[in-house]
Amino acid sequence: MAISKLDSLVGKGAETIKKTLKRSVGLSGVVIISLSAMLPGIFVTPTFAADIMGNEGAGIWLAFIVAAAVVLPAAISKAELSSGMPSSGGSYVYLERVYGPLIGTISGLGLWASFLLKSGFALIGFSAYFVVVTEYFAIEMEMMVLSMSALVLITIVNLLGVKKVKAIQTPVLLVTLLMLFITCIAAFFVDGFDGSRPAKAAFDTDLWTLAEASAFVFVAYAGVTKVAAIGGEVKNPEKNLPAGMLLSLLIATILYASVAYLMMAAIPGTWWEDGGEIVENPIFVFAEKVAGTEFGIFAAVISVLAMISMALAGILASSRFLFAMGQDKLLPPALEEVNEKYGTPHWPIIVTSLAMGLAIFFVPLKDVVKLASGFKIMIFIMINTCVIILRQTSDRHGWNPTYKGALYPAMQMWGILAGLFLIYFIGEKAFVGATAAIGAGLVTYILYGKMYAKHERTPFQTLRRSLTNKSE
Repeated sequence: MAISKLDSLVGKGAETIKKTLKRSVGLSGVVIISLSAMLPGIFVTPTFAADIMGNEGAGIWLAFIVAAAVVLPAAISKAELSSGMPSSGGSYVYLERVYGPLIGTISGLGLWASFLLKSGFALIGFSAYFVVVTEYFAIEMEMMVLSMSALVLITIVNLLGVKKVKAIQTPVLLVTLLMLFITCIAAFFVDGFDGSRPAKAAFDTDLWTLAEASAFVFVAYAGVTKVAAIGGEVKNPEKNLPAGMLLSLLIATILYASVAYLMMAAIPGTWWEDGGEIVENPIFVFAEKVAGTEFGIFAAVISVLAMISMALAGILASSRFLFAMGQDKLLPPALEEVNEKYGTPHWPIIVTSLAMGLAIFFVPLKDVVKLASGFKIMIFIMINTCVIILRQTSDRHGWNPTYKGALYPAMQMWGILAGLFLIYFIGEKAFVGATAAIGAGLVTYILYGKMYAKHERTPFQTLRRSLTNKSE
């Protein structure tokens, strides 16, 4: 039986996407979108991680580095996959091409839900920072009104095109980086600065506690590969996607670890607890401590903008999952329509925004985000397996990407084992999230996708057959 080449598999959606979505994002745009999706993590996670580490909370900088080491294999694997399959839809496309339409439907809907829920969380997660600003200026404003207004705004920007998204994210990202840089420099001059405290705390922490804190801050890096979802809109994607993702991961790791280190060196004691409650605006506290109240208020305003920017990137990426699934006939064809004037998939964007609005109103997002994070780690594990399968069946499916990750297969095996380890710390909520995604995907596939999907022999089927059939 003749086996289809991998370029045929990719061609099911990628070639059509190339004809409908304009490639307008360069390397700088890839880095900007990727960093914008990750950067808000530093505005929320430090104090919760410090609470996990207890008295040694000053050592959280090391947890950020460990988490980055766990994310690295998935970033390298996804860089290779995006180089060989540079189409919109990111992880959904890779899993659908390697495992088939059933796994594709499950992963596509699961990724769409996890991205929009995290983006929805960002639109209400800035409340701790915004309250500081409103109290300082004696302004009264309903948080839900502000969140929904921000959602309408970022929906309109997404409908206008990816260039408009980049145009907004670029100044927000630059100002955010400048604010963090100034805050870090000011930390060296604050009374009581002790540069040895974070180092001592980190290496005095037991490995189990460090691993638990690393599992928590892992979510701060989840956005590093989000930009692959707009692969169909990236110029020279075979080079720009791998380079952009790996460069943004490096920048984020250095930034996270540096801010966490200097934050804990500048502020003594268990400052991350206030009256038994965990402080939810650590960057404001840090900036106020080292540079005064006025600069702290400025930092709070920038924090709000950065988290809105994250939601902007979230709608951009999550809507492309629905678009790619429409292209593959796993969802209704209306989702693959592209606006003639703006060149954007308007229906996926609108559906994603409506779902995000409903989530903000009705869903306990803090719990759901934990479920989504568990599902995301499972997707990272699956992404690592995709590279192994494609490498092992390259002679039969023509897998020859421009970029190939180093240290294969050791890097992928590390990513799989480390991911399983993190899932253990997330606990049963990870499996609850996965079960919900599997259930929704199965129902959608049985009721719709199975009738219209194009079925071909996948690399996974080829590998499975070769392992069980000696003649192959």
